[in-house]
Amino acid sequence: MKAIAALLAVFFLATTLQAEVVREAPSFTWTDSTGSAKPLKSLRGQPVLLVIANSPRQGAFRSQVGQLQKIYERFAAEKVLCVAAFSGEQDIIRSNIPFLTVPDGPGAAAAYDTPTGFAIAVIGADGNLDCFSTRVMPAQRIFDIIQNSYTKQKQLRRD
Repeated sequence: MKAIAALLAVFFLATTLQAEVVREAPSFTWTDSTGSAKPLKSLRGQPVLLVIANSPRQGAFRSQVGQLQKIYERFAAEKVLCVAAFSGEQDIIRSNIPFLTVPDGPGAAAAYDTPTGFAIAVIGADGNLDCFSTRVMPAQRIFDIIQNSYTKQKQLRRD
């Protein structure tokens, strides 16, 4: 009985420690308004929402943009930067959300291990990958992840 209890304690401890692992987001470059490429590290201090898709006309991308438009004002208030990386066709993004673009979309897709298809990554203000999904995520869920990440960082900050 003691052996089972000890085994369960080790299992739960390992699970807890695994949940605390912090993973830095894979790097990519983005294009600013002047057309120059900048690294992801230049965006430190602001949460980043990276949406990877084959093209802006892909159904999952359009569905995700629709979700984001529902609460975009809240994203703007939190200074969330939306970045699009297209692994296939480059085209105009039809949205009122100002997206930054990744000039090497296939490279960014490969860095996030999604060479084809759809993915969304929430990158915290500290540059860590807070969430990654290959499915469309509700905008409120994304906002909650960003808020929780910021709140936790604020609590852990030393004054």
